[in-house]
Amino acid sequence: MYQWKFVDVAYIYDGSFNGLLTIVFDSYVSKTIPNRIVTSNFELDLFCEYQLIKTDDEKANRISSGILKNISYHALYTAYHMFLSNVINKEIYIVQYLLLGFQIGNKLDHLLTNDTVLKLEKTSKRVFGEFHRLCGLVRFMKLSNGMFYAKIHPDNNILELLGHHFIKRLPNENLIIHDKIRNIALLYNKKDYIIIEADNLKITSLPEEELYYQSLWKTFYKSIGIKERKNSKLRMQFMPKKYWQDLVEDL
Repeated sequence: MYQWKFVDVAYIYDGSFNGLLTIVFDSYVSKTIPNRIVTSNFELDLFCEYQLIKTDDEKANRISSGILKNISYHALYTAYHMFLSNVINKEIYIVQYLLLGFQIGNKLDHLLTNDTVLKLEKTSKRVFGEFHRLCGLVRFMKLSNGMFYAKIHPDNNILELLGHHFIKRLPNENLIIHDKIRNIALLYNKKDYIIIEADNLKITSLPEEELYYQSLWKTFYKSIGIKERKNSKLRMQFMPKKYWQDLVEDL
């Protein structure tokens, strides 16, 4: 970094994107970057100084507007995708990336010789790639109460991205998308959506109508397959095996 310096302190935040943008704001003003950024479930280091950073929506909005005005939409989009990733210490990378952007403007989008910029660009593509892949692999099941339920096991926290996608496609249905890796669920009631902890969310049985349609789909899937043209390696390139557990069809 050019003007900013690292300080021997760890910031604790609430794990939200606005919380992280609040840290970016404070770092921009103080010209310092903490050596660690953690959420409340971190492992305590007795030899480290901690500072709680409360989310400030006004600061976060000012930083968001500043990114759009002084850097680019692409930078905000890339930082958000990095935030959704499973990269260790992603928060520090995002702070460094955005502060650098405030210094050099939209040149940031093409500065791939910088290790931090390159890391965010690669991670953003990976996160969006998983989101794009799951848009075609999510399988909804109709429950007895009329709600449509889908379970997913993504590497990255793309639940909200998927929620926006399927809400646009199915605006008149009640939806539940359950991220079983993070144990959270997105609930949509035809008007609004929320994301909640899903500790008690269990699907024990399905109605006969749903089981019937699943059976029809499996039969159709098998009937259109050509045994001689089966290419498992090619299929796994487009549909990695780790996602198969959430599909209705028998692979």
